[in-house]
Amino acid sequence: MSRSVRVVWEDALTAYDFGPGHPMAPVRVELTMALARELGVLDAVELAGCAPATDDELALVHRRDYIEAVRRVSETGAPDRSAGLGTEDNPAFAGVHEASALIAGATLAAARAVWTGEAEHAANVAGGLHHAMAGTASGFCVYNDPAVAIAWLLEQGASRVAYVDVDVHHGDGVQALFYDDPRVLTISLHESPRTLFPGTGFPDERGAEGTAVNVALPAGCGDGGWLRAFHGVVPPLLREFAPDVLVTQHGCDSHALDPLAHLMLSLDGQRAAYAALHELAHETAGGRWVVTGGGGYELVQVVPRAWTHLLAEVSGRPLDPFTATPPAWRQLVRERTGETPPLRMTDGRKPEFTDLSTGYDPADPVDRAILATRNAVFPFHGLDPIP
Repeated sequence: MSRSVRVVWEDALTAYDFGPGHPMAPVRVELTMALARELGVLDAVELAGCAPATDDELALVHRRDYIEAVRRVSETGAPDRSAGLGTEDNPAFAGVHEASALIAGATLAAARAVWTGEAEHAANVAGGLHHAMAGTASGFCVYNDPAVAIAWLLEQGASRVAYVDVDVHHGDGVQALFYDDPRVLTISLHESPRTLFPGTGFPDERGAEGTAVNVALPAGCGDGGWLRAFHGVVPPLLREFAPDVLVTQHGCDSHALDPLAHLMLSLDGQRAAYAALHELAHETAGGRWVVTGGGGYELVQVVPRAWTHLLAEVSGRPLDPFTATPPAWRQLVRERTGETPPLRMTDGRKPEFTDLSTGYDPADPVDRAILATRNAVFPFHGLDPIP
């Protein structure tokens, strides 16, 4: 399915490090790239480096005074709470600007490769820092790399960009930065803001012309309900919007083992979402697909396997879920974390769902969430909200 694929990677991307004990531990991307390499996934792609985003590129979405504040924190490591740095979520550290700008630069490099036609798909698994706002850090995110990439694509002449965010947390930063811009369709499927940070992402947050789309799922939602919601909302909107480029954020903290949230997806359900988005990139965006990582805080059992599957899907060569994890990678896990590594690339689930053609159950909280979203935004797009 995929013609040319680029994965952007620099070892220096692991410098985005809030310190010992912080959930956003860089070992998660280190182990991801090691697993992808051991399984031959990276043999099927072009690996490319990147440069840090410039201040002008960051200023496509971030305030200049905020960038200056991050630079000051970066020089000294001293907190600046007005910039959101020095909090429990976002500890200040020396080098924070350079580390954050490199992540933004990696996602920009992916967007540039796709826009210029150098690659059909491009990925930065270290990216997806979707909570950062124009003038403050938030939710482990300093610079909003997906938003920077989207703004850059618009500056290059893209008339429509779609952003789909499957992180368990609402993609509030990206939504806020494009809330009044009908050229950008933001779709976020997340745990209900009633039970999870950041407390936003209700269906009535509709943006410009219904281009902010929020599917707020109940705590405890698993593969079947999540996939039913995805297929009940995302494909019809992407088909109608017909973006020039599809940008996706793949936080894997929707997994049942994630310590910071309450959805119950399996690795296999997440893999099904990756495959669906791949198909939609070809169907609705001419194959132009920019992919980022995101959240995910089960550092050994979930993130490396999930994002290795993601990279394999992006490459057009999905892995057999029953593939064994390589012995060398298992040894690396023990050395780097002291934990017991998973033995296979699956949770052993068969994710199945019924689509909305089977009817709507008003007693089911997932169906109520789906219908709330469809009622809120489908009419703006000329779509019937009634399943």
